[in-house]
Amino acid sequence: MSTENENIPKDRKSLLADIAEMYFVHGKTQEEIAVFVGVTRSNISRMLKEARKSGIVEITINRPLQEDHKLTEELIKRFDLVSARVIKIDHSSQNLKLLGKAAGKELMSRLKPGSVIGTSWGTAISATVGEMENDTTFQDIKVVQLLGALGARIEDYDANAIVRRLAKKLDADGYYVNAPFLVDDKKTADSLRKNRNLQETIRWGKQADIALLGVGSSEKAHCSFFLADYVTRKELEEIQNNGAIGDVCGRFFDINGQMTAESFQNKLIGISLQDLLRIPIRLGVAGGAAKIDPIIGALRGRLINALVSDVKTISEVLQRT
Repeated sequence: MSTENENIPKDRKSLLADIAEMYFVHGKTQEEIAVFVGVTRSNISRMLKEARKSGIVEITINRPLQEDHKLTEELIKRFDLVSARVIKIDHSSQNLKLLGKAAGKELMSRLKPGSVIGTSWGTAISATVGEMENDTTFQDIKVVQLLGALGARIEDYDANAIVRRLAKKLDADGYYVNAPFLVDDKKTADSLRKNRNLQETIRWGKQADIALLGVGSSEKAHCSFFLADYVTRKELEEIQNNGAIGDVCGRFFDINGQMTAESFQNKLIGISLQDLLRIPIRLGVAGGAAKIDPIIGALRGRLINALVSDVKTISEVLQRT
C-alpha cells in the first residue's frame, strides 16, 4: 500500500473503495455510479484513478503460460534431459512469477502418493512455492531440506520457511536441516553431520524422487551467499578464482560442470554431491542473463537433468553450446 494512501482521510478511503467495488466487481458503468453517488461522471473517473494510484485498487493480471515447444525439444535433445519447460516472457518484471508458475506445474505433474521432494532455497524456489497451485491431494508426501539454512535475513533464502510453506501447500510432512549451511571448517562440518536429527533429514533427502533446485551465480550482484553476508568479498573472489561460475545446492562448478572451490564445499552442511546426483529428477529453475553460464555449467555437470527457464535465456544457452 502506498504512503499516499495513509494521507487519505478514512471516510474518503471508504468512498473510493465503494466506487471501485461498484465499477470493478459489480460491473456498473461510471454513469450509473455517478447517479448513485450524486456526482458527475468525470468525478467518478478521477476517483477511480485516485483509488488505483493510492493502492486501494490493485490489479493483478494472470497471464496464461506460453511454452516454446520447439526450443524445449531442442534443449531436451541437446542435454539429454528428463524434461524441460521453456516459457515465453514478454516483460522481465514477470520473469520470476512466470518461472515459478511453470516450475510449480512441472513439480505437480511429477508427484504421486508417497513422493519425497528435496528442496534448496533462493528466489526462484521461493517463487515456485508461491505460485504453485495444488488442486490434488496426495497421501504421504514429504518435503525435505537438502542444505542447511542460509538465514532468515532475506526471506527467499530462508530454507526452513520454504520447506514449511511447501509442506503446508501439499499437506505434507516437513523435514528440516536445523544447522547453518556453512560452518568455519571441515572438522566442525564433519561433527555436525553426525548429529542424529540431521542424519534423519539427510536420510530422507537421499530417498527424494525429485529435487527442486535453484541455479546460483558466482557473480557478486547475484550470488546468494554474498548477498546474505555469509561469504565475504574476499571469499567470493577466491571461489571465482577457482573457476566457479555457479552453484547448485551450494556445490560450485565451472563452465564445464566440473566441481571446484573444494575447501568451500567441505564446510557445507547438507546432502552430499554423490547423493544429490542420485536423485532421479533434479529440477532446476532459473532464468535471466546472469544465469546463462551457470545453467550451461549445471547442465554439463548433470547437477540438473530437468529445467524450467525462459525463451531468451535458453536461446542464448543453446547458441553458446
